[in-house]
Amino acid sequence: MSGERRVFDKEFKLMSVALSNTRTDLSALAKELDVPPAMLYRWRREFYAKQNGSFPGNGKVILSETEQELARLSKELRDTQLERDILKKAVGIFSRSDGKYSGS
Repeated sequence: MSGERRVFDKEFKLMSVALSNTRTDLSALAKELDVPPAMLYRWRREFYAKQNGSFPGNGKVILSETEQELARLSKELRDTQLERDILKKAVGIFSRSDGKYSGS
C-alpha cells in the first residue's frame, strides 16, 4: 500500500465521469484509469449532485446560498448551545450554599 495520497485534477475527474457514462463495466474502466472503483462511483455521485459545483479543489466545498445559510445557522446553534451549557454549570457552581464567603 502506498504511503502517499494521489491527487486528481478536476479535468481528470470530469473526463472519468464522462467515460463512465459511455461504459457499462465501471470496474474495468477504473482499472484502466488506475483508480479504485469506489472513487469512480463517488465522483459520479458528486457530479450528478452538484453538476457545475462539483470538484472545487483543495477540499473546499462550494455551497449554494441556502446551504451557506444552513451552515451558518447550524454553527450559531452549536455556539449558543455551548454557551448555555457553560452558563448552566456556572449557575450550579455559584448557587451552592456551602457557607463559605469569598470576601468579594
